[in-house]
Amino acid sequence: MSALKQVLSDLLGGGTGGNRVDRVGKSKGKRPPAASTVRKIIILKNAHCYRHCLKQLEALGVKPEKKVSGVHAVVCRFPAQADFKALESHAMVKRVENDHTFSIHVLPSRRQVSVSAPCASVKKPQIVPWGVGRIGAPGIWSKLQGGAIRVAVLDTGVSGTHPDLKVVKVYNTIAGKPSYDQNGHGTHVAGTIAALKNKFGVVGVAPRVRIYAVKAFDKSGNGFTSDIVQGLAWCIKNKMHVINMSFGMEEDSATVAEQIKRAHAKGIVLVASAGNNGTGSGTIDFPARMEEVIAVAASTPDDGVADFSSRGTGISVTAPGEGICSTIPGKSYTQMDGTSMAAPHVSGAAALLLAKRRTLTPDRIRQLLQTTATLLPGDTANDQGAGLIQAKEAFDQA
Repeated sequence: MSALKQVLSDLLGGGTGGNRVDRVGKSKGKRPPAASTVRKIIILKNAHCYRHCLKQLEALGVKPEKKVSGVHAVVCRFPAQADFKALESHAMVKRVENDHTFSIHVLPSRRQVSVSAPCASVKKPQIVPWGVGRIGAPGIWSKLQGGAIRVAVLDTGVSGTHPDLKVVKVYNTIAGKPSYDQNGHGTHVAGTIAALKNKFGVVGVAPRVRIYAVKAFDKSGNGFTSDIVQGLAWCIKNKMHVINMSFGMEEDSATVAEQIKRAHAKGIVLVASAGNNGTGSGTIDFPARMEEVIAVAASTPDDGVADFSSRGTGISVTAPGEGICSTIPGKSYTQMDGTSMAAPHVSGAAALLLAKRRTLTPDRIRQLLQTTATLLPGDTANDQGAGLIQAKEAFDQA
């Protein structure tokens, strides 16, 4: 028995981690309750080590929960009380970490409010949502509207049948789940970025950008670390220009951070919502707090920082995030609140800057957005960063 196979066998304890299958893929015995197991991501050092690990798991009759070949990652369930020191120190293993759950940054109590003025209906003339107008995006449209810029919405999916959206491609990281948006959050985010400039509904910040729906969150708005890692790896491979990440969690993830650093190094602009933990939070969520990411707080229609918006060091800028009207599945529109709604304003603005000057680096785009932002009175840098973005001013300086 190989050394890695022995370590895995000892950890799995004869399959009590809930992964063991027979040769035709049927579970052997009763699967233990989830509370007695933990999902772990095993990152192997290279492709050879990855293939060897899969081979040893197969020899043990263990079916991984997930495989992410692009980052040499395998996800398995192990007994909650298992000691992972031997696996972590194995020569073929780069890292072992918990497969945590990330959550979307929308306020659950306000998620699916009724459609009403000033939110749009397909039966009414098109409106410019207040947030899109407040950042000055309409002043750019006579020159550019986004062109061929590729924006990935790493989220719950995006409705491919909404008449106010054009989705170029869908990629689903969640095995066995439908690729359409079962929640509505991703469709709402996409609408703020790129709802079409037509005669009905709403219009997004950059209405001609190319939207890519990267589904990593389920109908409840939750996604595993491994799903996000897979989505980021896909975005890098497929050369996205901007990635919108309207989600977060309190803990860091070394594997997610690694992919974010890779994306940044490739020139991809990464935008993330700061979190909805309010005035007493003291810190913003991961991955927004990474230096490679543009972290976005949420503002209100009266130009204050929203009471739900997380506070803390690392906020880059602020954007509208309260009472935001945008698209949802079912060819409809609704208002939502959250830093989730603020981030896509920044992603759309970044896309407009890139449409004007494709050579702009992520750091230069951050600088342009920060130096042209308007400070909101009465709020500190830990509340708002550099202030409310002004897309038109940033565009003129690009």
